[in-house]
Amino acid sequence: MSAAPSPAADGGPLEGRVILVVGAGGGLGSTAAVACARAGATVVLCGRKPRRLDRVYAQVQQAGPEPLLYPLDLEGASPDDYAELAARLHSELGRLDGILVCAADFPGLTPFGLADPASFARSLHVTLTAPAWLVQACLPLLRQREDAAVVFCVDDPARVGAAYWGGYGAAQHGLRGLIATLHDELKSGPVRVSGLQPGPMRTALRARAWSLDQDDAAQSPDLAAAAAVHLLSPSALTQRGLVMDVNG
Repeated sequence: MSAAPSPAADGGPLEGRVILVVGAGGGLGSTAAVACARAGATVVLCGRKPRRLDRVYAQVQQAGPEPLLYPLDLEGASPDDYAELAARLHSELGRLDGILVCAADFPGLTPFGLADPASFARSLHVTLTAPAWLVQACLPLLRQREDAAVVFCVDDPARVGAAYWGGYGAAQHGLRGLIATLHDELKSGPVRVSGLQPGPMRTALRARAWSLDQDDAAQSPDLAAAAAVHLLSPSALTQRGLVMDVNG
């Protein structure tokens, strides 16, 4: 990971900012990373599959400033690993202006009585605990900016609070609690915390619950990616502490 943030030629809403996208190899994460680059950000691509990140890197590189790669498996990473990530961002870029958390683990719809305990725990950790550790490690760096944003992507609570959503569903409710408590702690400072609830999207994660060829409600992640850019930009100051529902 080595590069320096460079401003976008068109003066986009994220011009000159450094944005860390967690889960950048996924459907929403990759689309949002490209959107952030188009908006002028230097994007740090964080994910667990280097080959997938390489493909996203090429797309982001064409869209805006030179991105950076930071392969990291949230399942096995420790708090020390997140501290090292923050230290690397500080030493190589000198700043961090925003974090977009798109990472999640969803093995599929399973009755609770039949769920594999390790799978349940993995969904909770990757979707909730690990992103919380990462944000905690990066808070000192974010606090150095006059304005910084942390955006957690969340699922529809009415859907994931129903049967069979297991650890993923529980983690999604936990994320909303995390957003609320972080906002209450940070509301008087420079770091904004908010949530982004996309509508149904054509992604690999959703395909574990619905067959994409029969899922008429699913749309491209483009709309949610545009909303992420807005929440990461200074224009979202009035939405701190809130969850933006892309479907209205």
